[in-house]
Amino acid sequence: MTYCNICNFESYALSIMGDPTQRTAHIKDATDFYAAIGSDTLPAVSFIKPDGLLDGHPASSKVDLFEGMLQKILDTLDSNPELKAETAVLITFDEGGGYYDSGFIEPLDFFGDGPLIPLVVVSSYSAGGHVVHSYTDHASILKFIERNWHLAPLTGRSRDNWPNPRTYKDNPYVPVNSPAIGDLFDMFDFDRKAEKGSH
Repeated sequence: MTYCNICNFESYALSIMGDPTQRTAHIKDATDFYAAIGSDTLPAVSFIKPDGLLDGHPASSKVDLFEGMLQKILDTLDSNPELKAETAVLITFDEGGGYYDSGFIEPLDFFGDGPLIPLVVVSSYSAGGHVVHSYTDHASILKFIERNWHLAPLTGRSRDNWPNPRTYKDNPYVPVNSPAIGDLFDMFDFDRKAEKGSH
């Protein structure tokens, strides 16, 4: 396997990496993820970062290898229908693939923001079948976790403190209250009864 030492966000958290107990509890291999699905011990939140050979990154991998790993994750969830019914899989990339991006890129902070990348939700509670146009960022996943589980923002200055975007009807891409990023809740319909096998 090709381990990417800069790709694991937990590598930057002293509370995890500086504590052997936390490190053992939270830094796992993908095989542990698959086993947790089978034994009904999957944590409320799990992040899967494929290694460099499977991550679809153009320098070290191919997209079909990344797709194969995604298929294995979804097939493994299919083997546990009760867990699948209450699970949301958020699929995203760290690269735009080198294609021209004509979309609006918000000047969020000193680091700015990058080109548009896909984010796909697979869930019985996803709104499904359409593109959500609200402005989001990788930190939107953190905002989703914090809102869903009623948690405080990561820090007092991190992007998860920013408000959800407000936009004009004729331009849903550009927040009028910038800097703003969504919390992904507009991608879900939690009032909808989960139907077996729906996405």
